[in-house]
Amino acid sequence: MRHLLVLIMLCWAGSAQAEAIKPSQVLQAAVVNVIRPNVLRFDAASRGLHSAMQALCTAPSAHGKAIADVQFGLVVASYGQIGFLRLGPMMEANRADRLLFWPDRRGIGLKQVQAILSGQDSAATEVAGLQGKSVAVQGLGALDYVLSGTGAEDLTGPEGAFRCAYGLAISANIAEIAGDLVEGWFAPDGIADHLQMPQEANADYRNETEALEALVGLVSHGLEAMRDQQLNPFIASGESPAKPKQAPFWRSGQTMTLLRGTVLGMRSLIGDSQLATAVSEKDKGLANSIDFEFRNALRAIDLVTLPVDQAVADGKQAAALGYLALVTSSLQTMVGEQLSAALGLSVGFSALDGD
Repeated sequence: MRHLLVLIMLCWAGSAQAEAIKPSQVLQAAVVNVIRPNVLRFDAASRGLHSAMQALCTAPSAHGKAIADVQFGLVVASYGQIGFLRLGPMMEANRADRLLFWPDRRGIGLKQVQAILSGQDSAATEVAGLQGKSVAVQGLGALDYVLSGTGAEDLTGPEGAFRCAYGLAISANIAEIAGDLVEGWFAPDGIADHLQMPQEANADYRNETEALEALVGLVSHGLEAMRDQQLNPFIASGESPAKPKQAPFWRSGQTMTLLRGTVLGMRSLIGDSQLATAVSEKDKGLANSIDFEFRNALRAIDLVTLPVDQAVADGKQAAALGYLALVTSSLQTMVGEQLSAALGLSVGFSALDGD
C-alpha cells in the first residue's frame, strides 16, 4: 500500500510539472487578479478622499484636516500600485500626467498652484474649469501642496475656504479619472479583453507574445522610472548631496508610501500572474530570485521611517535608500533582460531613453 501511495504521488508530481502555466493563463491572471482589483482600489480610495475633502470644506477643523491627510495617503498608496500601468486607459486623455505631473524639476507645477491660491482663481474650484488648466494643477502633486504646503494650516478654519474649494475640485477630478480607469479596464472588447485574448485583428495586441511583452515592459520600465524619476533625484550620489525637496510628496510625508505602493504593484503583477513561472525548466528559479529582490526592496523601504529630509541625513536610512536604488537596478535587469529572454520576448527600449 505504501509503495502504491508513493507511485501515485510521483505520478501526480510529474503531471503537475508537465502542466506548466500557459501564456493565456498568465494574461488572464494579470488582468483579473492584479490590474482590475488595483484599479478598483484606487477608485475606492479616490472617492474616500473626495468625501473627506467635502467634509473638511463644509466644517473646517483640525480633525477634518487629519482625516483628509489620511485619505490622501491611502490614495497615494493605491496610485503607486497602478501608476506604472502606462498603457490603455492610463495613457488616454492625458490621464497619467493629470493624475501626477512628475518629474517637475523646474517647479512649473508648484508655481502654477501657488498662482491659483494667491490669485484665488475661481475657475480652479470647479472641475470643468480645473480640467481646462495645466495638467500640473489638476492632480496628486497639486493636492499635496494644498494639504501640506505653505498655508495649509488655514484649512482648519474659515480663512482656508478658497484653498479647500480648490482641493475639493482636485479630489473630484482625481475621482473622475479613477472612474474612467475602471470603465476602461472593464469595457467590453477593450484593453482587458485584448490583453487576455490577443487576436490578429486587434490594433494593440495581436498575439500572446505582444501581450506578454507589454506586461514585462510595464515592470521593467516601471522600475526604471521609479529609480530615475522618484528616487535618485533626492538621494545623495557620489559628490552630489541629497536633495530631499526633489522627492515626490515630501511635503505630506508620503514619499515612501508612493515607492512602497509602486513596488507592491509591480511585485504583484509578476507574482500573482505567475509571469515568471511560464518559463522552461532551466529558468524556473528566476521567479524566486525576482521575488527575493522585491522583498529586499520592501525591507529597504520599511527601514526609512523618518521624513525624507531627515532620512537622507541619517546614516542607516540614507544607506537603505541607496540600497533601494541598487535593488531596483538589479530587478530591472532580472525582469527586462533575464525574464524577457527566458520567455523569448523583446521588451524594447524604455520611454525614458528618449529614443
